[in-house]
Amino acid sequence: MIRLAIAEDHQSLIDGLQLLLKYEEGISIIGTANDGEQLLEIVRLKQPNVIITDIRMPKLDGIAATKAIMQEFPTTKVLAFSMFDQLDAIEQMLEAGAKGYILKNSSLTEVLQAIKTVYKGETYFDKSIDTNALGTDKSNTKKGLLTKRQIEILQLVAQGKTSREIAEDLFIGIHTVDTHRKNMIRILGLHGKGELLRYALEKKYKF
Repeated sequence: MIRLAIAEDHQSLIDGLQLLLKYEEGISIIGTANDGEQLLEIVRLKQPNVIITDIRMPKLDGIAATKAIMQEFPTTKVLAFSMFDQLDAIEQMLEAGAKGYILKNSSLTEVLQAIKTVYKGETYFDKSIDTNALGTDKSNTKKGLLTKRQIEILQLVAQGKTSREIAEDLFIGIHTVDTHRKNMIRILGLHGKGELLRYALEKKYKF
């Protein structure tokens, strides 16, 4: 049985999730919270095995709450639930110990799939999230290698395109492009945007 706790500062969203999951076999909602401190109290009292939590909450945000939960209950599976797909927020939740990240406009089918996936100890990301931008491929990062998406962006950088133009060409967000740029600068041992362009031109990425 999946013992589920939900933390969300908008009660209407909690009510909606409760209604959607009420008759779902194998899932029991054992507690809800409107802020991070309430969530910690529920976790300590009832020890759910899966938690859905918003990131932006009063008193204690989802990132801090997740870190605290992981310290006390490291086997608990946390699923981030947010309106925002900024990569820095996603990476912070993953670093805190979350096993997945879904957006609030996800369908019930995807919410269920995410819950069941993290319950099994696997990771789950909303289908709209570009996981290539998360820097999760540590082997590539250590070797100074770039992902396929990063190479695509580097080719466009070599053409002198701005982040907005690259985002439009690749149908991704500007923030995602900027995050890729920062990751590439770090992976390649560079020190700024100008060096990234110089590197792209020297390596003949301009096709």
